[in-house]
Amino acid sequence: MTDQRQSDRRDEVIDESLRRVYEEAVEEGIPDRFKSLLEQLKQQDSDQGRNK
Repeated sequence: MTDQRQSDRRDEVIDESLRRVYEEAVEEGIPDRFKSLLEQLKQQDSDQGRNK
């Protein structure tokens, strides 16, 4: 195998691995704890907007 072919194959393996990790992360979704924290932050922003 030539150096270029080895490099191309290595790049393909890296690409496939990154795609797989990304897809797994997307499928996990957002934990309830983070959703709760985001809601609290939205509420704080809303409250601060009313107080101005």
